Amino acid sequence: MKKWKYLSMTALLGSALFLGACGDDADKTSADSDQAEEGTAQLSGDVIGDGSSTVAPITEALVEEYSGVQKDVRVSVGVSGTGGGFEKFVNGETDFSNASRPIKDTEAKSLEDAGIDYTEFELAYDGLSVVIHPENTWAANLTVDQLKQLWVEDGTTKKWSDIDPSWPDEEVVFYSPGADSGTYDYFDEVILDGEDLVKSATLSEDDNVLVQGVVADKNAIAFFGYAYYLANESKLQVVSVDGVKPTNETIESGEYSPLSRPLFVYVKNSAVKDNEAALDFMKYTLENAGDMAESTGYVRLPEEKYEEGLAKLETLK
Repeated sequence: MKKWKYLSMTALLGSALFLGACGDDADKTSADSDQAEEGTAQLSGDVIGDGSSTVAPITEALVEEYSGVQKDVRVSVGVSGTGGGFEKFVNGETDFSNASRPIKDTEAKSLEDAGIDYTEFELAYDGLSVVIHPENTWAANLTVDQLKQLWVEDGTTKKWSDIDPSWPDEEVVFYSPGADSGTYDYFDEVILDGEDLVKSATLSEDDNVLVQGVVADKNAIAFFGYAYYLANESKLQVVSVDGVKPTNETIESGEYSPLSRPLFVYVKNSAVKDNEAALDFMKYTLENAGDMAESTGYVRLPEEKYEEGLAKLETLK
């Protein structure tokens, strides 16, 4: 159903463009005028972003669709993780920065020192998902306290039986997003309470590496964004946290707590003021983020939040 929505929107966009090309000259002039008023006149230029690997599927889908609307605007998006993206944002290398957590005080101060004004926009909701191997029959439901026991470094070699004596006397194999990831930061905040992550964990900014690690080992455990779980649910088992599994409904309602979270894009104010292509792409992003969130496995925001974002963007022009 989600794919159908995505394809339907593509078809509608294609139909609109085809119909716009079929009228006579007078109709074309009128259509062009209407497009200009609505911000869809043909533009050119470059828009550069970077940041969260969690947000990347939404942005990549938006970029793909936008290229069919504004073929002469080149939008490039890197995936350096939330922290790495903010570093590039501070250095003035990007027009926007994707983030799977709110900006830190230190990052905000660095932007202030660099003379960069920015605006935060919410794009979608995510449920950070803890996953295990499908043949793991003992750890399908974990409490927040058990997650902390597993993931906090305590100087020992962690075994499943350390959490529950009835569980296998086998070493736990950990896979985690890298330290530049907003997902890592969020897990640190709500599960680890600022304590060190278990040192034996394999860290990677590439969520596909984490997926493959769990698929290959019955004793493995990992965490990453909900969309990556959905994309690989036939190969993975998602863990219930305090009895609640991540679903669209439990993520949107906040019942999947404390691992539900909003996803963000931070936009450089001067970019949307000085670069019409950047302004147009950000407007397109906020107008279509809900559909793209659903098509890529995340949860759309209430419509009024997107409307609030568009109103806030309008003030930056």
